Amino acid sequence: MKLYKTSKGIILQFKEEYFIFQGDWDGMINAETLSADLVENSKHADKLSIQQVETLLDEYLLPPIGSQEVWAAGVTYMRSRDARMEEAKAGGGGDFYDKVYAAPRPELFFKALAHRVAGHKQSVNIREDSTWNVPEPELTLFINAAGKIIGYTIGNDMSSRSIEGENPLYLPQAKVYERSAALGPCLYVSEESIPSDTSISMTIYRKDKTCFKDSIRIDRMKRSLEELAGYLYRGCDFPNGSFLMTGTCLVPENDFTLMENDIVEINIEHIGTLVNEVKVYRKGNV
Repeated sequence: MKLYKTSKGIILQFKEEYFIFQGDWDGMINAETLSADLVENSKHADKLSIQQVETLLDEYLLPPIGSQEVWAAGVTYMRSRDARMEEAKAGGGGDFYDKVYAAPRPELFFKALAHRVAGHKQSVNIREDSTWNVPEPELTLFINAAGKIIGYTIGNDMSSRSIEGENPLYLPQAKVYERSAALGPCLYVSEESIPSDTSISMTIYRKDKTCFKDSIRIDRMKRSLEELAGYLYRGCDFPNGSFLMTGTCLVPENDFTLMENDIVEINIEHIGTLVNEVKVYRKGNV
């Protein structure tokens, strides 16, 4: 099942059919029995035609988040570890990333509040004071208040590599700024865990030309999804649940940096495709 949040209501895709209903997003997705609740809702909701769905998703789609916080995990893939070590050499912090990759405790950091999150076909930002910027495509978990993984979405963890590489203590500035995160297009809900052979792919377009394209399977991740969720909930309560980006292995070469008007397209099997245009954040623009 897929849930789409729009300004006109909540759209449920279930068994190739679409339904729309009104409700409190936070309360609904945080339910312990979300899958069963959605099946029940479909029995009483208004059915939509394909044309109606296309219009609603094209004109009124929102990121699938309410009042939740977005957190992120770092260095969960070998390629990410290598990239972080490369960028941190000048600042003397390369060893930190090697150690955290092998450590029992994962790297977890706060990423965004809902008002800083972009949705599908909305713009994401790069910082004006950063010279090296990349998108990071990540399988993103929705974890309910009880710490159970309820659903999945696509995340784009925008990163200022030049800032983080200068000094690991600059991580919050490299990761947390206006529209430094994107989620969407939907929340994929399943009673079973997303398959371990699920593929993530990313394509970056510049002036209609492909300048990066690659894919990876999530079974290349060093840590399990349940492990990452468990560590996040060890020290924090999330009354309305939380979103957790689980790290990336798709890292462009070191001579690549995003430019304004680039298009980032991320696809994850079972979930869909998240598309964002890149803008340079300057004070006052959104």
